[in-house]
Amino acid sequence: MGSTEEKTNYLSDEGTPLKSSPVAKNVSHSFDCETGPVHSSPDVTRWWKTNNIRIRPLRSAYIVLVRAKINVLLPFGPLAILLHYLTGKHGWVFFFTLLGIAPLAERLGYATEQLAFYTGPTVGGLLNATFGNATEMIISIYALKSGMIRVVQQSLLGSILSNMLLVLGCAFFTGGIVHHKVQVFNKGSAVVNSGLLLMAVMGTTFPAVLHFTHTELHSGESALSLSRFSSCIMLIAYASYLFFQLKSQQDLYGPLDEVGEDEVEDDSEIYAWEAIGWLAILTVWVSILSGYLVDAIQGASESLNLPVAFISVILLPIVGNAAEHASAIMFAMKDKLDITLGVAIGSSTQISMFVIPFCVVVGWCMGEPMDLNFKLFETATLFITVLVVAFMLQEGTSNYFKGLMLILCYLIVAASFFVHIDPTNDND
Repeated sequence: MGSTEEKTNYLSDEGTPLKSSPVAKNVSHSFDCETGPVHSSPDVTRWWKTNNIRIRPLRSAYIVLVRAKINVLLPFGPLAILLHYLTGKHGWVFFFTLLGIAPLAERLGYATEQLAFYTGPTVGGLLNATFGNATEMIISIYALKSGMIRVVQQSLLGSILSNMLLVLGCAFFTGGIVHHKVQVFNKGSAVVNSGLLLMAVMGTTFPAVLHFTHTELHSGESALSLSRFSSCIMLIAYASYLFFQLKSQQDLYGPLDEVGEDEVEDDSEIYAWEAIGWLAILTVWVSILSGYLVDAIQGASESLNLPVAFISVILLPIVGNAAEHASAIMFAMKDKLDITLGVAIGSSTQISMFVIPFCVVVGWCMGEPMDLNFKLFETATLFITVLVVAFMLQEGTSNYFKGLMLILCYLIVAASFFVHIDPTNDND
């Protein structure tokens, strides 16, 4: 007289369990039998697992390397390497390497975004900032090995300016246009990041002022020693910030909406282990192209008749920040400004408080005099930019007009470096 309850696990055509499935693990078909209870078929389960293992890598490769429109630029990377060995024309090598790195930087952002579905928005924003800056870090290490200290300083400065003005400005502008309203973000988080950025300005200002006012105790050495000491302090401050953000004050940095298991099933396209694998592969390929990019900078400056400062501050960061640019705009259009701030401002904070001091320490180990003296023009640009952005964030709201002002500020900065020539004499 009793009835048998039927529970069937439906599978999508991609081989993943649908959200309506009551079982997220050990997926198998169930079959009805008139003479007994419901039993799962081990043959069907074994068939699905075997074919899923074979199909998943192909599907993952298609999603990461083929489906996105920006992937049409991927062949320019190998083409740049061929041109390097066949022609030696640095202008074309530099241009094609930039085109080849752009989709890799964006795909790094995509893989990080997929991994963020499994880690949560707070850790996801940190991962986005970290792997979004992987391109800049790799380029900086290659430039340090080549003794191109000014390229390292200016490219990292350009990354900060690009994230704070261009990336954040585009995110505010598109978010305001799409939603037709004033968007709200976590004011406390923005204030803490603004404070860290001002601390970074302090760290870069004092060595420059000490050097250019000729008040060094030991000429040519005091500013370098101060830079190395300040870099160690900044690294400690950044480590304390991470602990404060992730452990001590989670309520302050908690997202407006938590990511649950259902949202992971709905939004994630690749598994966590696949995202980690692609992050490793893409990082290695970026590091290979970065070597050719650094070697071509000086020749590209001469052939394209562009100042090295403009190439380092404007062109390199725009390519390196492709991941942050795409992610920040996407989250702003989804009205998730807390993650947008974590990507854009968090990336600037990470570069200023971790990447730059890290490069100073690495240069110290290499015997290269990498310091925090970014020269007067660059230091003044960073100081004014941090003040402008801090003023924009103090209310905890954004709209399309604030975004437009940030974009216009970036155009002024770009024009300034287009007419700026890096002085050959430190006293100039």
